[in-house]
Amino acid sequence: MSDRANALALAEVRLTPVLVADPPLLNTQGVHQPYTPRLIIEVVTEGGATGLGETYGDAGYLELAKPLAASLIGRPVTDLNGLPALAAEVCGDVAAAAGPDAVDVGGLRGVRTADKLRLSVLSGFEVACLDAWGKAVGLPVHALLGGKVRDAVEYSAYLFHRWAAHPGGRGERDDWGAALDPAGVVAQARRFADTYGFTSFKLKGGVFEPAREVAAIRALAEAFPGRPLRLDPNGAWSVPTALAVAEELGDVLEYLEDPVSGTARMAEVAAALGGTGPGGARLPLATNMCVTTFDEIAEAFTRDAVQIVLSDHHYWGGLRATRELAAVCAAFGVRVAMHSNTHLGISLAAMTQVAATLPGLRYACDTHYPWQAEDVLTERLAFHDGRVAVGDAPGLGVELDRDRLAVLHRRWLADDGTLRDRDDVAAMRHADPGWTAPAVPRW
Repeated sequence: MSDRANALALAEVRLTPVLVADPPLLNTQGVHQPYTPRLIIEVVTEGGATGLGETYGDAGYLELAKPLAASLIGRPVTDLNGLPALAAEVCGDVAAAAGPDAVDVGGLRGVRTADKLRLSVLSGFEVACLDAWGKAVGLPVHALLGGKVRDAVEYSAYLFHRWAAHPGGRGERDDWGAALDPAGVVAQARRFADTYGFTSFKLKGGVFEPAREVAAIRALAEAFPGRPLRLDPNGAWSVPTALAVAEELGDVLEYLEDPVSGTARMAEVAAALGGTGPGGARLPLATNMCVTTFDEIAEAFTRDAVQIVLSDHHYWGGLRATRELAAVCAAFGVRVAMHSNTHLGISLAAMTQVAATLPGLRYACDTHYPWQAEDVLTERLAFHDGRVAVGDAPGLGVELDRDRLAVLHRRWLADDGTLRDRDDVAAMRHADPGWTAPAVPRW
Protein backbone atom coordinates (compact mmCIF):
# COMPACT_ATOMS: atom_id res chain seq x y z
CA MET A 1 0.00 0.00 0.00
CA SER A 2 1.35 3.44 -0.93
CA ASP A 3 2.16 6.11 1.64
CA ARG A 4 -0.81 8.14 0.41
CA ALA A 5 -3.14 5.17 0.80
CA ASN A 6 -1.76 4.51 4.28
CA ALA A 7 -2.43 8.13 5.19
CA LEU A 8 -6.10 7.71 4.24
CA ALA A 9 -6.60 4.55 6.31
CA LEU A 10 -8.78 4.98 9.39
CA ALA A 11 -6.82 4.84 12.61
CA GLU A 12 -9.50 5.79 15.12
CA VAL A 13 -13.28 6.14 15.33
CA ARG A 14 -14.91 7.89 18.30
CA LEU A 15 -18.60 7.82 19.22
CA THR A 16 -19.96 10.44 21.60
CA PRO A 17 -23.67 10.35 22.48
CA VAL A 18 -25.05 13.68 23.68
CA LEU A 19 -28.30 15.15 24.96
CA VAL A 20 -29.24 18.44 23.32
CA ALA A 21 -31.76 20.91 24.73
CA ASP A 22 -35.02 20.91 22.77
CA PRO A 23 -37.98 23.30 23.18
CA PRO A 24 -41.54 22.10 23.96
CA LEU A 25 -42.56 21.78 20.32
CA LEU A 26 -45.87 20.00 19.72
CA ASN A 27 -46.73 17.41 17.08
CA THR A 28 -49.43 14.83 16.58
CA GLN A 29 -47.62 12.28 18.74
CA GLY A 30 -47.08 14.62 21.70
CA VAL A 31 -44.30 17.06 22.56
CA HIS A 32 -40.53 17.11 22.18
CA GLN A 33 -38.59 15.97 25.22
CA PRO A 34 -36.55 18.58 27.13
CA TYR A 35 -33.43 16.95 25.69
CA THR A 36 -32.96 14.98 22.47
CA PRO A 37 -30.26 12.32 21.94
CA ARG A 38 -27.79 12.79 19.09
CA LEU A 39 -24.65 10.85 18.21
CA ILE A 40 -21.44 12.64 17.23
CA ILE A 41 -19.07 10.53 15.14
CA GLU A 42 -15.37 11.36 14.73
CA VAL A 43 -13.02 9.50 12.40
CA VAL A 44 -9.24 10.02 12.30
CA THR A 45 -7.00 8.84 9.47
CA GLU A 46 -3.42 7.59 9.79
CA GLY A 47 -2.38 10.87 8.18
CA GLY A 48 -4.12 12.90 10.92
CA ALA A 49 -7.18 14.09 9.01
CA THR A 50 -10.31 14.16 11.14
CA GLY A 51 -13.91 13.96 10.04
CA LEU A 52 -17.23 14.68 11.75
CA GLY A 53 -20.63 13.07 11.38
CA GLU A 54 -23.91 13.35 13.25
CA THR A 55 -27.02 11.20 13.46
CA TYR A 56 -29.72 10.00 15.85
CA GLY A 57 -28.40 9.02 19.28
CA ASP A 58 -31.15 6.77 20.63
CA ALA A 59 -30.12 3.43 22.13
CA GLY A 60 -31.03 1.46 19.02
CA TYR A 61 -28.75 3.57 16.86
CA LEU A 62 -25.88 3.33 19.36
CA GLU A 63 -26.24 -0.45 19.39
CA LEU A 64 -25.66 -0.51 15.65
CA ALA A 65 -22.96 2.18 15.59
CA LYS A 66 -20.52 0.47 17.95
CA PRO A 67 -19.70 -2.61 15.84
CA LEU A 68 -19.59 -0.51 12.68
CA ALA A 69 -17.09 1.87 14.29
CA ALA A 70 -14.84 -1.02 15.32
CA SER A 71 -14.95 -2.59 11.86
CA LEU A 72 -13.80 0.59 10.13
CA ILE A 73 -10.31 0.62 11.64
CA GLY A 74 -7.72 0.10 8.91
CA ARG A 75 -10.16 0.65 6.06
CA PRO A 76 -9.53 3.57 3.66
CA VAL A 77 -11.67 6.62 4.29
CA THR A 78 -12.41 6.64 0.56
CA ASP A 79 -14.10 3.21 0.58
CA LEU A 80 -17.62 4.65 0.71
CA ASN A 81 -19.07 2.08 -1.69
CA GLY A 82 -18.12 -0.63 0.78
CA LEU A 83 -19.89 0.95 3.74
CA PRO A 84 -23.42 -0.39 3.11
CA ALA A 85 -22.24 -3.99 2.78
CA LEU A 86 -20.04 -3.62 5.84
CA ALA A 87 -22.93 -2.23 7.88
CA ALA A 88 -25.19 -5.08 6.76
CA GLU A 89 -22.51 -7.57 7.80
CA VAL A 90 -21.57 -6.27 11.24
CA CYS A 91 -24.67 -4.49 12.50
CA GLY A 92 -27.26 -6.71 14.11
CA ASP A 93 -30.98 -6.05 14.03
CA VAL A 94 -32.76 -4.05 16.71
CA ALA A 95 -36.39 -3.96 17.75
CA ALA A 96 -38.65 -2.27 15.20
CA ALA A 97 -42.25 -1.18 14.99
CA ALA A 98 -44.76 -3.23 13.06
CA GLY A 99 -48.02 -2.72 11.19
CA PRO A 100 -49.06 -0.43 8.31
CA ASP A 101 -49.77 2.52 10.60
CA ALA A 102 -46.84 2.06 12.99
CA VAL A 103 -44.82 5.23 13.38
CA ASP A 104 -41.33 5.92 14.67
CA VAL A 105 -42.50 8.17 17.51
CA GLY A 106 -39.20 10.01 17.71
CA GLY A 107 -38.73 10.88 14.06
CA LEU A 108 -42.31 10.67 12.75
CA ARG A 109 -40.76 8.79 9.89
CA GLY A 110 -43.33 6.19 9.01
CA VAL A 111 -42.83 2.55 9.93
CA ARG A 112 -39.60 1.98 11.84
CA THR A 113 -37.54 -0.96 10.56
CA ALA A 114 -34.10 -2.38 11.33
CA ASP A 115 -32.94 -1.49 7.82
CA LYS A 116 -33.95 2.15 8.30
CA LEU A 117 -32.06 2.33 11.59
CA ARG A 118 -28.97 0.90 9.92
CA LEU A 119 -29.16 3.46 7.12
CA SER A 120 -29.40 6.28 9.64
CA VAL A 121 -26.28 5.04 11.43
CA LEU A 122 -24.51 4.57 8.10
CA SER A 123 -25.30 8.17 7.14
CA GLY A 124 -23.33 9.59 10.05
CA PHE A 125 -20.25 7.49 9.24
CA GLU A 126 -20.39 8.37 5.54
CA VAL A 127 -20.51 12.10 6.33
CA ALA A 128 -17.57 11.74 8.73
CA CYS A 129 -15.54 9.89 6.08
CA LEU A 130 -16.33 12.52 3.45
CA ASP A 131 -15.31 15.26 5.88
CA ALA A 132 -11.98 13.55 6.64
CA TRP A 133 -11.35 12.78 2.97
CA GLY A 134 -12.02 16.38 2.02
CA LYS A 135 -9.66 17.67 4.68
CA ALA A 136 -6.97 15.21 3.62
CA VAL A 137 -7.03 16.35 -0.02
CA GLY A 138 -8.00 20.00 0.53
CA LEU A 139 -11.44 19.82 -1.09
CA PRO A 140 -14.94 20.68 0.19
CA VAL A 141 -17.42 17.82 0.47
CA HIS A 142 -19.48 19.25 -2.38
CA ALA A 143 -16.47 18.80 -4.67
CA LEU A 144 -16.25 15.13 -3.69
CA LEU A 145 -19.93 14.86 -4.65
CA GLY A 146 -19.35 16.36 -8.09
CA GLY A 147 -19.34 20.08 -7.38
CA LYS A 148 -21.82 22.71 -6.32
CA VAL A 149 -24.44 24.19 -8.61
CA ARG A 150 -25.37 27.02 -6.22
CA ASP A 151 -23.42 29.23 -3.82
CA ALA A 152 -26.08 29.33 -1.10
CA VAL A 153 -28.86 26.98 0.02
CA GLU A 154 -32.26 28.38 0.97
CA TYR A 155 -33.98 27.21 4.15
CA SER A 156 -37.53 27.59 5.42
CA ALA A 157 -38.82 28.72 8.80
CA TYR A 158 -40.07 25.65 10.68
CA LEU A 159 -43.08 26.75 12.72
CA PHE A 160 -44.56 24.79 15.61
CA HIS A 161 -47.43 25.04 17.99
CA ARG A 162 -45.57 25.08 21.27
CA TRP A 163 -45.79 25.71 24.98
CA ALA A 164 -43.88 28.48 26.71
CA ALA A 165 -41.99 25.88 28.78
CA HIS A 166 -41.75 22.17 29.40
CA PRO A 167 -44.14 20.79 32.05
CA GLY A 168 -42.84 20.92 35.61
CA GLY A 169 -40.00 23.29 34.79
CA ARG A 170 -37.99 20.57 33.03
CA GLY A 171 -35.35 21.41 30.46
CA GLU A 172 -33.92 24.76 29.44
CA ARG A 173 -35.94 27.96 29.26
CA ASP A 174 -36.12 30.15 26.17
CA ASP A 175 -37.79 33.44 25.33
CA TRP A 176 -40.01 32.30 22.45
CA GLY A 177 -43.17 32.02 24.50
CA ALA A 178 -46.22 29.95 23.66
CA ALA A 179 -47.74 29.59 20.17
CA LEU A 180 -51.12 27.90 20.54
CA ASP A 181 -53.31 29.95 18.21
CA PRO A 182 -53.00 31.67 14.82
CA ALA A 183 -51.72 34.90 16.38
CA GLY A 184 -48.97 32.99 18.19
CA VAL A 185 -47.95 31.18 15.02
CA VAL A 186 -47.77 34.46 13.07
CA ALA A 187 -45.68 36.08 15.82
CA GLN A 188 -43.30 33.13 15.68
CA ALA A 189 -43.04 33.44 11.90
CA ARG A 190 -42.30 37.17 12.13
CA ARG A 191 -39.45 36.51 14.52
CA PHE A 192 -38.01 33.86 12.18
CA ALA A 193 -38.29 36.25 9.26
CA ASP A 194 -36.75 39.19 11.14
CA THR A 195 -33.93 37.17 12.72
CA TYR A 196 -32.94 34.82 9.91
CA GLY A 197 -34.49 36.30 6.79
CA PHE A 198 -36.67 33.27 6.03
CA THR A 199 -39.21 33.91 3.28
CA SER A 200 -41.04 30.55 3.28
CA PHE A 201 -42.84 28.95 6.21
CA LYS A 202 -43.79 25.42 7.21
CA LEU A 203 -46.22 24.67 10.03
CA LYS A 204 -46.13 21.38 11.90
CA GLY A 205 -49.77 20.32 12.05
CA GLY A 206 -51.70 17.38 13.40
CA VAL A 207 -51.76 18.98 16.85
CA PHE A 208 -55.20 20.61 16.91
CA GLU A 209 -58.41 20.00 15.02
CA PRO A 210 -57.91 20.81 11.32
CA ALA A 211 -60.05 23.97 11.33
CA ARG A 212 -57.72 25.54 13.88
CA GLU A 213 -54.66 24.75 11.77
CA VAL A 214 -56.37 25.98 8.61
CA ALA A 215 -56.95 29.26 10.45
CA ALA A 216 -53.25 29.44 11.30
CA ILE A 217 -52.25 28.98 7.65
CA ARG A 218 -54.78 31.60 6.60
CA ALA A 219 -53.31 33.99 9.16
CA LEU A 220 -49.82 33.35 7.78
CA ALA A 221 -51.05 33.95 4.22
CA GLU A 222 -52.48 37.29 5.31
CA ALA A 223 -49.35 38.29 7.22
CA PHE A 224 -46.95 37.15 4.46
CA PRO A 225 -48.86 37.53 1.19
CA GLY A 226 -47.45 35.51 -1.68
CA ARG A 227 -44.89 33.69 0.45
CA PRO A 228 -44.56 29.90 0.11
CA LEU A 229 -46.44 28.05 2.87
CA ARG A 230 -46.50 24.35 3.78
CA LEU A 231 -48.52 22.32 6.29
CA ASP A 232 -47.45 18.95 7.71
CA PRO A 233 -49.84 16.99 9.98
CA ASN A 234 -47.64 13.86 9.91
CA GLY A 235 -50.34 11.59 8.54
CA ALA A 236 -52.87 12.48 11.24
CA TRP A 237 -55.86 13.00 8.93
CA SER A 238 -58.34 10.78 7.16
CA VAL A 239 -58.69 10.99 3.38
CA PRO A 240 -61.89 13.09 3.60
CA THR A 241 -60.26 15.48 6.07
CA ALA A 242 -57.18 15.84 3.89
CA LEU A 243 -59.33 16.63 0.85
CA ALA A 244 -61.35 19.18 2.80
CA VAL A 245 -58.19 20.95 3.97
CA ALA A 246 -56.73 20.86 0.46
CA GLU A 247 -59.88 22.47 -0.87
CA GLU A 248 -59.73 25.12 1.84
CA LEU A 249 -56.03 25.95 1.47
CA GLY A 250 -55.25 24.99 -2.13
CA ASP A 251 -54.90 28.63 -3.15
CA VAL A 252 -52.11 29.39 -0.65
CA LEU A 253 -50.15 26.18 -0.01
CA GLU A 254 -46.93 25.45 -1.88
CA TYR A 255 -47.44 21.79 -1.02
CA LEU A 256 -49.28 19.64 1.51
CA GLU A 257 -47.00 17.25 3.38
CA ASP A 258 -48.09 13.79 4.57
CA PRO A 259 -51.74 14.70 5.17
CA VAL A 260 -52.55 10.98 5.54
CA SER A 261 -50.47 7.95 6.50
CA GLY A 262 -49.31 5.31 4.04
CA THR A 263 -48.87 5.16 0.29
CA ALA A 264 -52.39 3.84 -0.38
CA ARG A 265 -54.08 6.78 1.38
CA MET A 266 -51.67 9.28 -0.18
CA ALA A 267 -52.50 7.88 -3.63
CA GLU A 268 -56.20 8.26 -2.92
CA VAL A 269 -55.78 11.89 -1.90
CA ALA A 270 -53.52 12.65 -4.87
CA ALA A 271 -55.98 11.13 -7.32
CA ALA A 272 -58.83 13.22 -5.95
CA LEU A 273 -56.98 16.55 -5.87
CA GLY A 274 -56.72 16.99 -9.62
CA GLY A 275 -56.92 20.75 -10.18
CA THR A 276 -56.79 21.90 -6.58
CA GLY A 277 -54.12 24.54 -6.14
CA PRO A 278 -53.03 28.07 -7.07
CA GLY A 279 -54.46 29.04 -10.44
CA GLY A 280 -56.19 25.68 -10.75
CA ALA A 281 -52.88 23.80 -10.75
CA ARG A 282 -52.59 20.55 -8.87
CA LEU A 283 -51.67 20.91 -5.18
CA PRO A 284 -48.59 18.67 -4.77
CA LEU A 285 -48.32 16.13 -1.99
CA ALA A 286 -44.94 15.82 -0.30
CA THR A 287 -43.68 13.05 1.98
CA ASN A 288 -40.93 12.08 4.37
CA MET A 289 -43.01 9.23 5.80
CA CYS A 290 -44.19 6.86 3.07
CA VAL A 291 -41.06 7.18 0.88
CA THR A 292 -37.92 6.97 3.02
CA THR A 293 -36.11 4.04 1.36
CA PHE A 294 -35.48 3.02 -2.23
CA ASP A 295 -37.70 -0.03 -1.77
CA GLU A 296 -40.67 2.27 -1.15
CA ILE A 297 -40.25 4.27 -4.34
CA ALA A 298 -41.79 1.93 -6.91
CA GLU A 299 -45.25 1.73 -5.37
CA ALA A 300 -45.43 5.43 -4.49
CA PHE A 301 -44.26 6.66 -7.89
CA THR A 302 -46.24 4.24 -10.04
CA ARG A 303 -49.39 5.10 -8.07
CA ASP A 304 -48.61 8.85 -8.31
CA ALA A 305 -49.03 9.00 -4.53
CA VAL A 306 -46.45 11.79 -4.05
CA GLN A 307 -45.19 14.61 -6.21
CA ILE A 308 -42.37 15.72 -3.89
CA VAL A 309 -40.00 13.57 -1.85
CA LEU A 310 -38.47 15.29 1.17
CA SER A 311 -35.00 13.81 1.19
CA ASP A 312 -33.03 13.42 4.41
CA HIS A 313 -29.50 12.03 4.32
CA HIS A 314 -30.03 10.58 7.82
CA TYR A 315 -32.81 8.41 6.35
CA TRP A 316 -31.36 7.40 3.01
CA GLY A 317 -27.86 6.38 4.08
CA GLY A 318 -25.83 9.49 3.43
CA LEU A 319 -25.08 12.26 0.98
CA ARG A 320 -24.31 10.10 -2.03
CA ALA A 321 -27.57 8.18 -1.59
CA THR A 322 -29.35 11.53 -1.45
CA ARG A 323 -27.93 12.36 -4.87
CA GLU A 324 -29.03 8.94 -6.15
CA LEU A 325 -32.52 9.61 -4.81
CA ALA A 326 -32.63 12.95 -6.61
CA ALA A 327 -31.68 11.25 -9.88
CA VAL A 328 -34.41 8.61 -9.51
CA CYS A 329 -36.96 11.30 -8.71
CA ALA A 330 -35.94 13.29 -11.77
CA ALA A 331 -36.45 10.21 -13.97
CA PHE A 332 -40.05 9.91 -12.70
CA GLY A 333 -40.81 13.65 -12.79
CA VAL A 334 -41.01 13.77 -8.99
CA ARG A 335 -39.54 16.82 -7.32
CA VAL A 336 -37.13 16.85 -4.38
CA ALA A 337 -37.06 19.00 -1.26
CA MET A 338 -35.32 18.38 2.07
CA HIS A 339 -36.66 17.19 5.43
CA SER A 340 -35.24 18.01 8.85
CA ASN A 341 -35.46 16.67 12.37
CA THR A 342 -33.84 18.01 15.55
CA HIS A 343 -30.17 18.41 14.61
CA LEU A 344 -26.94 20.26 15.33
CA GLY A 345 -24.54 22.15 13.10
CA ILE A 346 -22.70 19.11 11.72
CA SER A 347 -25.91 17.87 10.14
CA LEU A 348 -26.80 21.34 8.85
CA ALA A 349 -23.35 21.58 7.22
CA ALA A 350 -23.85 18.17 5.61
CA MET A 351 -27.35 19.11 4.40
CA THR A 352 -25.99 22.29 2.89
CA GLN A 353 -23.12 20.53 1.11
CA VAL A 354 -25.35 17.96 -0.58
CA ALA A 355 -28.17 20.43 -1.30
CA ALA A 356 -25.62 22.59 -3.12
CA THR A 357 -25.05 19.74 -5.60
CA LEU A 358 -28.70 18.99 -6.51
CA PRO A 359 -29.67 20.76 -9.75
CA GLY A 360 -33.39 19.99 -9.33
CA LEU A 361 -33.76 21.41 -5.84
CA ARG A 362 -36.46 24.08 -6.20
CA TYR A 363 -37.80 24.40 -2.65
CA ALA A 364 -36.38 25.91 0.52
CA CYS A 365 -35.09 23.12 2.77
CA ASP A 366 -36.51 22.38 6.21
CA THR A 367 -34.33 22.93 9.26
CA HIS A 368 -34.81 22.75 13.04
CA TYR A 369 -31.44 24.42 13.62
CA PRO A 370 -32.76 27.80 14.83
CA TRP A 371 -34.65 25.96 17.59
CA GLN A 372 -31.41 24.41 18.89
CA ALA A 373 -29.64 26.92 21.14
CA GLU A 374 -26.84 24.41 21.83
CA ASP A 375 -24.25 23.11 19.40
CA VAL A 376 -20.93 21.25 19.32
CA LEU A 377 -19.22 23.57 16.82
CA THR A 378 -16.76 26.35 17.53
CA GLU A 379 -18.93 28.63 15.40
CA ARG A 380 -22.62 28.23 14.56
CA LEU A 381 -23.65 28.22 10.94
CA ALA A 382 -25.34 31.49 10.02
CA PHE A 383 -28.44 32.24 7.95
CA HIS A 384 -28.36 35.33 5.74
CA ASP A 385 -31.58 36.17 3.92
CA GLY A 386 -32.80 32.69 4.83
CA ARG A 387 -29.79 31.03 3.22
CA VAL A 388 -26.61 29.26 4.32
CA ALA A 389 -23.56 30.00 2.21
CA VAL A 390 -21.84 27.04 0.58
CA GLY A 391 -18.19 27.41 1.51
CA ASP A 392 -15.14 25.99 -0.21
CA ALA A 393 -13.17 25.11 2.93
CA PRO A 394 -11.95 21.51 3.05
CA GLY A 395 -14.48 18.91 4.20
CA LEU A 396 -17.66 20.19 5.79
CA GLY A 397 -15.97 23.46 6.73
CA VAL A 398 -16.84 23.18 10.44
CA GLU A 399 -14.79 22.57 13.58
CA LEU A 400 -15.65 20.61 16.71
CA ASP A 401 -15.71 22.43 20.05
CA ARG A 402 -14.54 19.75 22.47
CA ASP A 403 -15.58 21.66 25.55
CA ARG A 404 -19.16 21.97 24.30
CA LEU A 405 -19.16 18.34 23.26
CA ALA A 406 -18.01 17.32 26.74
CA VAL A 407 -20.80 19.30 28.40
CA LEU A 408 -23.51 17.66 26.31
CA HIS A 409 -21.95 14.23 26.78
CA ARG A 410 -21.85 14.68 30.56
CA ARG A 411 -25.57 15.43 30.43
CA TRP A 412 -26.08 12.12 28.60
CA LEU A 413 -23.96 10.27 31.17
CA ALA A 414 -25.91 11.84 34.05
CA ASP A 415 -29.30 10.84 32.63
CA ASP A 416 -30.96 7.83 34.24
CA GLY A 417 -31.98 6.49 30.85
CA THR A 418 -35.36 8.19 30.58
CA LEU A 419 -34.19 10.69 27.95
CA ARG A 420 -31.74 8.56 25.97
CA ASP A 421 -34.53 7.53 23.58
CA ARG A 422 -36.62 10.30 22.13
CA ASP A 423 -40.26 9.61 22.88
CA ASP A 424 -42.74 12.43 22.27
CA VAL A 425 -45.59 10.33 23.65
CA ALA A 426 -43.83 9.76 26.98
CA ALA A 427 -42.86 13.43 27.15
CA MET A 428 -46.52 14.41 26.74
CA ARG A 429 -47.46 12.39 29.82
CA HIS A 430 -45.71 14.94 32.02
CA ALA A 431 -48.56 17.28 31.07
CA ASP A 432 -51.28 14.67 30.57
CA PRO A 433 -50.63 11.41 32.51
CA GLY A 434 -53.29 9.59 30.51
CA TRP A 435 -51.86 10.50 27.10
CA THR A 436 -51.40 7.71 24.57
CA ALA A 437 -50.28 7.79 20.97
CA PRO A 438 -53.31 8.91 18.94
CA ALA A 439 -54.81 6.38 16.58
CA VAL A 440 -54.42 7.07 12.86
CA PRO A 441 -56.31 8.81 11.41
CA ARG A 442 -56.75 11.21 14.29
CA TRP A 443 -59.29 13.42 12.48
